[in-house]
Amino acid sequence: MIRGWYIGSSGMNAQQNRLDAISNNLANVDTAGYKKDITVSKSFSELLLRRTEADGVYQNSFGSADVAPIIGKLGLGVETNENFTDFEQGSFRSTNSNTDLALSGNGFFAVQTPNGERYTRNGNFLLGKEGLLVTKDGYPLMGENGYIRIEDSNITINEDGMIYSKSGDFIDRVKVVRFDNERYLKKMGNSLWTSNDISGDAYIAEGNERPKMMQGYMETSNVNVVNEMVKMIEVNRAYEANQKTIQSEDSMMSTLWNKVALAR
Repeated sequence: MIRGWYIGSSGMNAQQNRLDAISNNLANVDTAGYKKDITVSKSFSELLLRRTEADGVYQNSFGSADVAPIIGKLGLGVETNENFTDFEQGSFRSTNSNTDLALSGNGFFAVQTPNGERYTRNGNFLLGKEGLLVTKDGYPLMGENGYIRIEDSNITINEDGMIYSKSGDFIDRVKVVRFDNERYLKKMGNSLWTSNDISGDAYIAEGNERPKMMQGYMETSNVNVVNEMVKMIEVNRAYEANQKTIQSEDSMMSTLWNKVALAR
């Protein structure tokens, strides 16, 4: 019966982790370029149950054999395996702002932060005080030749990321990067990602790997509120089921202790 407590508690911990991910998704439903997190759980290794009354080994002419037949399996609980990001494309919302950009396809904008270059799908850029194209947090958007400097917001950006001034002069090309294993990018907060050894280093996207750039649009989050609410209900019911399991185990253990105490 003590094992039942651990099995129930492991289920509650796993559902709590799912609830944390769902809550974070719902909190960022209006965040441009946000990609939802999905929690994946896995079960512990199962044990084989044998009939104890027939336990033992018998001898025959061919050698020895086990006479304890397997009657089933016993699960030992569940644990959170990983939280991964679903990079499914979000929908596009028109903003009519020349400095707002959206990527149609896989890829990331590169921005410079105090901690080094980071990557984002949030294309809500602004014209900074020094003529730099920056994020809302003040991080400069990177072009392939460095920081992107513009005189005013009267710029034109084509599908390939080429930036032209009002007079038609070429300024720079927006740096769009890809990774060998984008699934393993690490979230840093504020719609930023960073690379690691598993994801591989960033490289400039070219050819078919380069997404189309859309000026005057923003990519919304890929969170579906209805689906997340349904998942939240499922998590709450699963959490309650594990909670009732622990309560039942506790009641049975209390009864056992009381009967043993009375028997003595």
